[in-house]
Amino acid sequence: MHDLSHEEILRYSRHLIMPEVGLAGQLALKRAKVLLVGAGGLGSPLAMYLAAAGVGTIGIVECDTVDVTNLQRQVIHGTDDIGRSKLSSATAAVRAINPHVTVVGHETLLSSANALDILSRYDIVVDGTDNFPTRYLVNDACVLLGKPNIYGSIFRFDGQATVFSHGDGPCYRCLYPEPPPPGMVPSCAEGGVLGVLPGVIGLIQATETVKLILGRGEPLAGRLLLYDALDMRFREIKIRRDPLCPVCGDEPTVRALIDYYAFCGVPGHGVNHAAFDDEIAPAELDAKLRSGERFVLIDVREPHEHEINRIQGARLIPLRDLPARVHQLDSADEIVVHCLMGARSAEACQFLRTAGFGKVRNLRGGIRAWIEDVDGGMAQY
Repeated sequence: MHDLSHEEILRYSRHLIMPEVGLAGQLALKRAKVLLVGAGGLGSPLAMYLAAAGVGTIGIVECDTVDVTNLQRQVIHGTDDIGRSKLSSATAAVRAINPHVTVVGHETLLSSANALDILSRYDIVVDGTDNFPTRYLVNDACVLLGKPNIYGSIFRFDGQATVFSHGDGPCYRCLYPEPPPPGMVPSCAEGGVLGVLPGVIGLIQATETVKLILGRGEPLAGRLLLYDALDMRFREIKIRRDPLCPVCGDEPTVRALIDYYAFCGVPGHGVNHAAFDDEIAPAELDAKLRSGERFVLIDVREPHEHEINRIQGARLIPLRDLPARVHQLDSADEIVVHCLMGARSAEACQFLRTAGFGKVRNLRGGIRAWIEDVDGGMAQY
């Protein structure tokens, strides 16, 4: 009489005895198709709990591999998965949790060329990404396709969650019309994230996904949920659809996907970074240090990062302190700036050039690239 086997009835029995779910709700979960964009910190609890709940088809967009630094928060992967594709690792974990779930893998970088095709196959899209170009891409594709976008973001001790592109509610661009300047907002790789935080936000996203499938409760559409783990507080901000929004407004001007790396002002994939004459490669910096050439090397990381590792001879001036200490530098000197990965140091270079420093270069790839190309014995983080 229905599409649930005896084993599934037993497996989902705690759902079936809830009047808000019941047999009809569990069948809706089984027939639902949900796309997870990312199998990292947010994607981990999302994939595991949606699988356990019985969502029938889970698509995963992911093209990265498991790194040891992921394991502090990306709980769907284990130590034995280091070096394995995240898609393969996540797929195996989901199937181990629930063999009744179909996993559809998209081992590709989501782009303007493929987003509409991939997202169109699913009922709901859950954004677990960690960069602005992809967030704007997912948002615009969801609006154009009429798909709900379950949004979450994390940084250090803070998290956000909401539902975009649902009913007459707002989209991501209504909340953030313009992306921040490149390097202004550090990534989790540069700023850090509390390991348990993705679990909290990811499960809020999973809850909103299940609620939309069941058609139960009040979704987070039009409400931005803010979580402060340090104070253990939740608060809520009302957000409304902007009638002037270029994507979901009354007279939208964005009717097709654009170049989101250009829109966010960051180099896209495949860019030849060597073409930028304001950068210096780790090997070139090493040669300058070994030759005794006179220049100033500035580390704009935080003091606690400087304690972990450092390039010999680097002068520590945290980025936040640079405006107050710029008078300590001589504009006649050649200056090389570095951070962990290159974003903060790029912002520092821009500030120094605006302040009248004409000979400023950024260490390409930061201290991570230095470890990879020059000093493999240095501690990594």
